[in-house]
Amino acid sequence: MKVQVCIIGGGPSGLLLSQLLHLKGIDTVVLEKYSRDHVLARIRAGVLEHGFARLMREAQCGERMDREGEIHRGFEIAHDGVLSHIDLHKHSGGNSVLVYGQTELTRDLYEARDRLGGKVVHNAEDVTPHDLTSDRPYVTYQANGATVRVDCDYIVGADGFHGVSRRSIPKDVLREYEKVYPFGWLGVLSRTKPVSPELIYVKHARGFALCSMRSQVLSRYYVQVPLTDKVEDWSDDAFWTELKRRLPDEVAGRLVTGPSIEKSIAPLRSFVAEPMSYGRLFLAGDAAHIVPPTGARGLNSAGSDIYYLYHALLGHYQQGDDSGLEGYSAKALARIWKAQRFSWWMTMMLHRFPDRSEYEDRLQQTELEYLFSSETAQRLLAENYVGLPF
Repeated sequence: MKVQVCIIGGGPSGLLLSQLLHLKGIDTVVLEKYSRDHVLARIRAGVLEHGFARLMREAQCGERMDREGEIHRGFEIAHDGVLSHIDLHKHSGGNSVLVYGQTELTRDLYEARDRLGGKVVHNAEDVTPHDLTSDRPYVTYQANGATVRVDCDYIVGADGFHGVSRRSIPKDVLREYEKVYPFGWLGVLSRTKPVSPELIYVKHARGFALCSMRSQVLSRYYVQVPLTDKVEDWSDDAFWTELKRRLPDEVAGRLVTGPSIEKSIAPLRSFVAEPMSYGRLFLAGDAAHIVPPTGARGLNSAGSDIYYLYHALLGHYQQGDDSGLEGYSAKALARIWKAQRFSWWMTMMLHRFPDRSEYEDRLQQTELEYLFSSETAQRLLAENYVGLPF
């Protein structure tokens, strides 16, 4: 097989890039380790920057997102038994975010690739990039007991934190930065009406909680738990009881509970790999960086990678200009580190840290008090939450 761009990873990042390039006449193939059903079973982010939404529309995948997604102009932070509102619209110059589940977004992208006859290979095993520093890189994978070779001009690694792409960069070239947090998020998806029309972030002595949603009939809730906890430790009743303990009384009183559709525990970490390119290989999304979900930057950070990479590849194929490809890593990382800072700040401000000193606890409380006493601080939060410009 010969294509111009071989994309490793069939999640939203890889599919979005493939769709965008296809519409510009650039031939791609997407290699995905798992089945489509497995990819669509992943329950992930649901808050989109408008920059990401614009990319979906440009990829001709935004019709259902615009019809079913919900525009949120703010969110609440619960602390000390009260709710304090963050007005994103006011403090970001009229901007907002769009709530639309990643599962639905990925389904839209798959359907778009099907409509255009896009090449997406599922159950591709032992995917391996080769000759990355040559002008003729290629990728091999196993399918039905045979080795398949894909010759290409460029390889894009959008295969997540555990994928092969980042590991293909020599260790003496790659530098990794990581912070692992001493807790995780226990998340429950339920077919219930959301407790609030906007997200509620909760700072509580028992630990962090988040009230989110996927639609008006599908809710997503989280509570902070120790890393030693397992999903089996938490019945539905135990989860709802703990969530109510952390919510202000007025919110807990209107919470609608029900059977969980999905329940999982996600550990929190911050991670960045530098550089995001090596020869003809370019990393995107979780293959290069991970943020705690507190600031809703994960999928959106991947979106900025795709934006830069898409335009860099257009420059190469349409104008013979390689400056975008040569500068991709530096440009992407500049925005990624800002997203890292914001996600770290939100996480540090809202979570309970088991080994933190009383002094640090007081600083955390002061940080929250300062946020609600300063319009400048709220503007900084809003600017980052709605998304910095690409």
